[in-house]
Amino acid sequence: MGAFVRSARPYLRERLEWVYQLFPRLRERRNQLAETLSGGEQQMCAIARALMSRPSVLLMDEPSAGLAPLMVEKVFEVIRAVAAEGVTIFLVEQNARLALHTCSRGYVMESGKITLADSSARLLADPRVRAAYLGE
Repeated sequence: MGAFVRSARPYLRERLEWVYQLFPRLRERRNQLAETLSGGEQQMCAIARALMSRPSVLLMDEPSAGLAPLMVEKVFEVIRAVAAEGVTIFLVEQNARLALHTCSRGYVMESGKITLADSSARLLADPRVRAAYLGE
């Protein structure tokens, strides 16, 4: 569905091959209805669908929610690979440690307001973040 954006159509085969490289499991399941995929496979499918449109910015809300630990790591590997391709990723994630280790910049929100904003490295070292969000 993501490749139906007019600007993405000329790149359909190229993009499809790329998402299959990112998610080999989807190639195996390509003839299966999305609703019959496992939760992790459905998350892969949702990300792949978004990537088919050749976005310059990708918004992700809790991509690790409800996934098994191995699937969480796979999703974050893909997030890093997509970012390395030059796509800006805006990630909302409850797993603060994983998000901060993946992203270059972070924001802390409390009650709907941004209370901290800095590089991920600085936020990882900030005692307030460590105490409140990293369990230290």
